[in-house]
Amino acid sequence: MPYWYIYCAIFKIKTNKIMEDNKVKSSIIIGLAVIITAFILGMAFKNRNENLDSISVIGLGTKDFVSDEILWSGSFTTKSFDIKESYNKMISDQKIVSEFFVKKGFNPNEFSFGAVQFNKRFREVRIENGENAYNTKYEQVFDGYEATQTISFSAKKNPDLMKRIEAVSSKTSELINSGIELSSNSIQYTYSDLPSLKQSLIEKATKDASERANKIVNTADGDLGKLKNASMGVFQITGQGSTEDDSYGGNFDTYSKNKTARITVRLEYELE
Repeated sequence: MPYWYIYCAIFKIKTNKIMEDNKVKSSIIIGLAVIITAFILGMAFKNRNENLDSISVIGLGTKDFVSDEILWSGSFTTKSFDIKESYNKMISDQKIVSEFFVKKGFNPNEFSFGAVQFNKRFREVRIENGENAYNTKYEQVFDGYEATQTISFSAKKNPDLMKRIEAVSSKTSELINSGIELSSNSIQYTYSDLPSLKQSLIEKATKDASERANKIVNTADGDLGKLKNASMGVFQITGQGSTEDDSYGGNFDTYSKNKTARITVRLEYELE
């Protein structure tokens, strides 16, 4: 038998074997693909049914309250080319300011002065070149020292002191008669027991969400199942009657004495 004939026969046998092996591998791959696809579709169908068999509701908890803490401050300045003279003038003005508030009914321990802050002042001077109008220069020239001091008032759960601070904050212009201009900052109002307030709002919001879910299900002749998930929204504090939109990071109003606190709670229940 010729060698070439034997060679062709052997080549044909190997080729057939390779083709059979490839068919087996292809069958295995197709089988695995079918199994994986069936698993993915099954999980998707399961999750779809789970979503259809649940209800999600949002409850709201709100409360109006009055701030029981107050903070108010102001500042006054003196100016001089000599730093010692500026400081001595500040000490003199501090005494006048202190006496002013004592006469308004405050005890010296009901307000406090901050540390004196010194800053160098400069003014801009224009230097013109007579020969070249386009060669104008500007220089910073020392213009003396400015000393600044703050005075602060605060009260916590003290309605009488709060009223006196509110009243005197609008009368500081009277110090102008003594040669002192006191710059007044806005009054800040806060609340001393925010943790308890927040807890009570969470309870209200949770109860509201639960009642909403029950009403919806009962109206549809269904039955409410187990609680699947619960999440809390952002804690918001705004002035009463405010139309301010909710902020992603939460609002915390400090300028209104009468405030409204609110929080939302989302509950998701299974349906039976």
